[in-house]
Amino acid sequence: MRTINIVHGRTTTAFFLGFFEISLWLFVISTVLGRIMQQPILGIFYALGFSLGNVVGIKLEKKLAMGNIILRVISHNHTGEMAKRVRESGYAVTEFRGEGFSGPVVELFIVCRRRDMEQIISIVKKLEPEAFYITEHAGNVSKLYRPLTPPVTGWRSIFKKK
Repeated sequence: MRTINIVHGRTTTAFFLGFFEISLWLFVISTVLGRIMQQPILGIFYALGFSLGNVVGIKLEKKLAMGNIILRVISHNHTGEMAKRVRESGYAVTEFRGEGFSGPVVELFIVCRRRDMEQIISIVKKLEPEAFYITEHAGNVSKLYRPLTPPVTGWRSIFKKK
């Protein structure tokens, strides 16, 4: 998680995660080093814990899906309808015409939040199951169009900033 936050440029989050990580590491390593000669299995458990922590961190980051991406969809068919449906869903789409291996193609260029990517891809796949797409990390985005969210109500409105 810390490394991913560093890559995304989230310095404050990376700072606190780094502080927590090193504090935990110092506590664990001081405990393990004192006992590893008597119980070598502790070294294996430490290595397994470290590896499992990496896997859990990656899975957690995928669930949180922080940040923005560039989604490029390239297809021969139904691109006008794809662009229309994606726009109707509240996302901005730019269309580029080009030449592919087997003739003319259209590239749909969409910048969106990572957590919205699956929704956009499902719109595309309904119209063109064989559509080719690529995602890229988008560092800084000057303006992001996304669907309007309904007003916050209920218990969540208590924490809403005014």
